[in-house]
Amino acid sequence: MESILLLAHTEADGALARPALEALAAAKNLGSPLHIGLVGGQVQPAADLVAGAGAARILAVSGEAFGQARYATDAVAAEALCRASGAAIVIAPGTSRWSRVLPGVAFRLDGRVDTHATALATLNGVPAVTRWFYRQRMEGVLTRSQRPWIVLLDAGCVPVWTGAPGKAVVETVELVPVETRTTVTGTRSPEAGEQTIRPDAKLLFVAGAGWTKKQADGATHTAEAEKLILDFLRASQASLGGSKSLVDLSGEGEAVLRFMTHLNQIGQTGATPRHPKGLSTCCHGEEPHAVGWRFIGQRRAVNLDANCGWARGKADVLYVADAFAVMREVNALLAK
Repeated sequence: MESILLLAHTEADGALARPALEALAAAKNLGSPLHIGLVGGQVQPAADLVAGAGAARILAVSGEAFGQARYATDAVAAEALCRASGAAIVIAPGTSRWSRVLPGVAFRLDGRVDTHATALATLNGVPAVTRWFYRQRMEGVLTRSQRPWIVLLDAGCVPVWTGAPGKAVVETVELVPVETRTTVTGTRSPEAGEQTIRPDAKLLFVAGAGWTKKQADGATHTAEAEKLILDFLRASQASLGGSKSLVDLSGEGEAVLRFMTHLNQIGQTGATPRHPKGLSTCCHGEEPHAVGWRFIGQRRAVNLDANCGWARGKADVLYVADAFAVMREVNALLAK
């Protein structure tokens, strides 16, 4: 039976984020001998967290140079862990850090890589990967004969591994030596209060182009729209998504929400979020947007037009109301 390597990077505190624990659950479900490879500034908390996962070996590349995402150090660390484990199949969470690095690592190992996997299973005795194609309209199941085979698993597709943590014996965590030729001179991070993309949030708040259009009084209220949305995000800790029509406005000379970028876009060329709940406001219900919305668990929408696309099967509940008035009331309730 082919061995599997779970490849995960730690967070700033040395622990593992939800996507890594989801990838661990997917790796264990295949039933093959499991190795775990950790990369980060400190790895002992992560090793303790997965001590009860039944891994044959826990390998690690750690040190200050590996605390921050950087292609040079991440690539050489991942390559070293893959070679040290000898695993035929490498499973990793589809985070921005690994998505940027692992295709290059597959080339270094003369292997193959598949991204945006949504499920892993055994098909006719061999591992198989499920993923979506053509804007999530077609589902495909893939197998490969090339090894090593690196698979990046999208977040939100598999329940997290919930095994009991333990204490990883120091000898169990084997530090793989890695040589680097670059150094980190500093890092820049956005203010925590202004973060708008939160993959682990329970709620996805989607804003549409209607927020920037003329309202009932014949004027636009973009500044008020920005305040209402940001106040809601801060109070609820929801994640922010945007329709394609809204994020494209910046290139058309239209009024825009200054905090909205193409990184917030869902659907079409944007992300396909999988939050448990979603609230869409002032959206037109165009097909590309609806495709990106389909994997949300509970979908609700606020729109003045009862006949818009969201009212015709794309939302579980539609509130026919003014989004400005609704969000003013919601923010007032959250402030109590």
